[in-house]
Amino acid sequence: MSTRPVALIILAAGQGTRMNSDLPKVLHPLGGVPMIEHSLASGLSLEPARVVVITGHGADQVEAALADHPVICIRQNEQLGTGHAVAQARAALADFAGDAVVLFGDTPFVSEDSLTKLIAARADHDVVVLGFEADTPARYGRLVTKGTALHKIVEATDATPDELAITLCNSGLMAADAAQLFDLLEQVDNANAAGEYYLTDVPALAHKAGLKAGYVTCTEAETLGINSRAELARAEGIFQATRRAEMLDLGVTMHAPETVYFAHDTYIGRDAVIEPYVVFGPNVTVESGAHIRAFSHLEGAHVSQGAVVGPYARLRPGAEIDNGARIGNFVEVKSAQIQEGAKVNHLSYIGDATIGEGANIGAGTITCNYDGVFKHHTEVGARAFIGSNTMLVAPVTIGADALTASGSVITENVPEGALAVARGRQENKAGLATRLRARLLALKEKTKKG
Repeated sequence: MSTRPVALIILAAGQGTRMNSDLPKVLHPLGGVPMIEHSLASGLSLEPARVVVITGHGADQVEAALADHPVICIRQNEQLGTGHAVAQARAALADFAGDAVVLFGDTPFVSEDSLTKLIAARADHDVVVLGFEADTPARYGRLVTKGTALHKIVEATDATPDELAITLCNSGLMAADAAQLFDLLEQVDNANAAGEYYLTDVPALAHKAGLKAGYVTCTEAETLGINSRAELARAEGIFQATRRAEMLDLGVTMHAPETVYFAHDTYIGRDAVIEPYVVFGPNVTVESGAHIRAFSHLEGAHVSQGAVVGPYARLRPGAEIDNGARIGNFVEVKSAQIQEGAKVNHLSYIGDATIGEGANIGAGTITCNYDGVFKHHTEVGARAFIGSNTMLVAPVTIGADALTASGSVITENVPEGALAVARGRQENKAGLATRLRARLLALKEKTKKG
């Protein structure tokens, strides 16, 4: 394999009119992240020295979505074809000596292995294209070859009947020496049915110039491009099926895997159990032996060994569930640590809090963490017992081994080992319920007659 530096050029300028959306096509989510993230992740496996993203339609949104990545964004103000798009990267790579690899932001499934093969083939070819054998070539561009040599790529709209019979098709991905690629692009014209400057003209121009053009192949599934909502749904199905199979192979138990949905970065340890209808958003880790019960939703959370979550639980970003902790039905946890052995079993909201080891949080408990402007922290000590329907008005600290009476509104710190009672005194009015009910029934009857 070549040891030359690699630059990625990711095309992300298209409008995607068939998506029928105000959101740029490459930002539509796949596996919980914009689809361009998948293309970028595959490309980064080549350890590129530079990454250039060509933006256009919705450029502000695309560039904002990539702000945390080490990429250079260049705008293609007029969308005049793929060749024109790649040419926009020339200035950004003017001082770059190495190979350029062209990727597409709407083709998310190209594997690291295929990209490695593409680069390796550069040892024998000046220009290398990634192709695939198509069951139904239809609208795909065809690779016209002789032996291992690639003579040209013909778009389906410009192909002859003999060329349309070819089943070896173009994925769009290409690798070449960066400077040589840009020199070849200068020779591309728009004399075709679409009136665009095609990147696919490069192999023919290379062949004409006496350079060697070749190809490597991948599976058709890797080349799936997403141009419509239907194709996006199909891609999501492929992604989920692949992740489910991977999880089962890694030793994760799933009773109904077809009902479980993963994000691109979900990590689950062996011997974890995932019950039906669990949804994993981005940035979730579930360690070995944990148990996620049915109908739970996790995002930005870490679940440690032996912990049980759900059913019908929601873990939001910043939820840290320690070894052996229990999060029960209709419990929501956000930006909070539930320490080892602690229990939050029923109908509670725990936000911006630390729940100490072995503590028990009664049903209906709420950490009142937000004053409309700022978030405030609640600290519950080890082995504390919070009675049902307690409101913990943050900032507040409940000491170790302390108790709160059911129905309390706790606004002050509770010392270790103390019992806090913070509720109105009950007063019983003898006979008042009977008299009040009779009065109301009489009023109701009078209303009917009136």
